[in-house]
Amino acid sequence: MLAYFSRSTFLLLCSPLFLSTNALATQEVNEESRKIVPAFKAHYTLLHKGDPVGKAVRELSYQEQGKATYHYHTDLKWLIFSDKRSETSKIIVQNNQVIPQHYVYSREGTGRDKNYEWRYDIANKKAQDIKKDRQITLNIAEGLQDKLSYHLQHRLSLIENPKQKRFSYPVISTSGSIKDYVYQYDGEEELMLPYGLVKTIRLKREVTAKKRVTYAWFAPELNYLLVKLYQVKAGAEQFEAQLSSIDK
Repeated sequence: MLAYFSRSTFLLLCSPLFLSTNALATQEVNEESRKIVPAFKAHYTLLHKGDPVGKAVRELSYQEQGKATYHYHTDLKWLIFSDKRSETSKIIVQNNQVIPQHYVYSREGTGRDKNYEWRYDIANKKAQDIKKDRQITLNIAEGLQDKLSYHLQHRLSLIENPKQKRFSYPVISTSGSIKDYVYQYDGEEELMLPYGLVKTIRLKREVTAKKRVTYAWFAPELNYLLVKLYQVKAGAEQFEAQLSSIDK
């Protein structure tokens, strides 16, 4: 059944005043987001046991209608091993909350290539797996993040409350399952990076079942930009990322 609108209501919805008011509200959301975390492009050096083995880029850009794109890609070569990865999250940032809309992941190189694509309708608790042509119902929606968008949400959380000691984010995986990603405050540290000397706070995420520990360093002087990432799995050092430059 078609919804009924009176002539006056129809004229109001189509009026320049109504349209301009909506456009203004959208613009305000965008401007507020830009003030908190301006668009940026950060470059990282990838290392393995102290030796450079590749590059990575993390960037945020804003579009119209309150939308933004958060992107991360890596390219590394080590001995006979090569790996290229790309993640893109289409998002909306509203009231200091990242709302994921569309997630794309690809990986190619040594071993099996992987590709995933998801679309999210958070308001209606729905998610669509494009690759497998299936739709799932989400058992949680509030605060839900994809595997990349939570990185930006984490930065926003630090900006909003830098004294917070524990951060938890419900994250939907590429299989559709939801897990809590928990980070704990792990101290402060001054780092000498390719970018230069920076003061940081260090956070730690431990996944006991996989014997994996991830350390992440954020720089308050750079508006809590991620400046270093380091991972250990089953006691063995994995690859490390260090900030090398930021595009102005």
